[in-house]
Amino acid sequence: MKVRLILAAALLLSTLPVLGQTWSADGFFHRSRYEAANAEVKTRPVAVLYGDSITDGWAQKDPDFFTDNHFIGRGISGEVTAQMLLRFRHDVLALQPKYVVILAGVNDIAQNNGYTTLEGAVGNIISMCEIALANGVKPVLCTSTPANRIPWRTDITNPADKVDQLNYMIRAYARAKRLPLVDYWTPLADADRGFPANLASDGIHPTLEGYKLMENLLLDVLRKL
Repeated sequence: MKVRLILAAALLLSTLPVLGQTWSADGFFHRSRYEAANAEVKTRPVAVLYGDSITDGWAQKDPDFFTDNHFIGRGISGEVTAQMLLRFRHDVLALQPKYVVILAGVNDIAQNNGYTTLEGAVGNIISMCEIALANGVKPVLCTSTPANRIPWRTDITNPADKVDQLNYMIRAYARAKRLPLVDYWTPLADADRGFPANLASDGIHPTLEGYKLMENLLLDVLRKL
């Protein structure tokens, strides 16, 4: 009996907020953000672009790119990969796309919802890929865009090194599983492993010019598929 009580207490504690985590009114995985929009989707999209604020801002800054190519944007600003994994069924599988384009990881590096590891972030991305494949959706992986500084977390040191490590693991997994990969980092990074000012004025979030370059890179990969 004591062992059962200890296990129950441990399970309860594991569901409580960790210091530094942010929580929304509808919980950890923001299900309500796209609930109404998802219900309005009647035609199978070619691809769901799935991610955080970079994807969120993309759909807002260049909506014609999504409409013209039958893409749907499902990014949520501030999210880490654990949150993306939790809403994957609602915001990706429910739409039955041919492809899901996964771009994530910078917010994990920024520790947006408390301490995490790069291995944990990549593990979440791998889980998304496995769920997609099991449900007939082809995952398309992306290297992280450049980040040599994190404006809202100046205490995070050497983010460019962490981005390099993250991208190495993403490339390795894509290669091992023969999954398509969009390499955003290589053509976008400057000599300091950051975003040039004209492509991302704050060092993280692309300008329209930055998004246009990303669009060409993504379309090149999808056309080959």
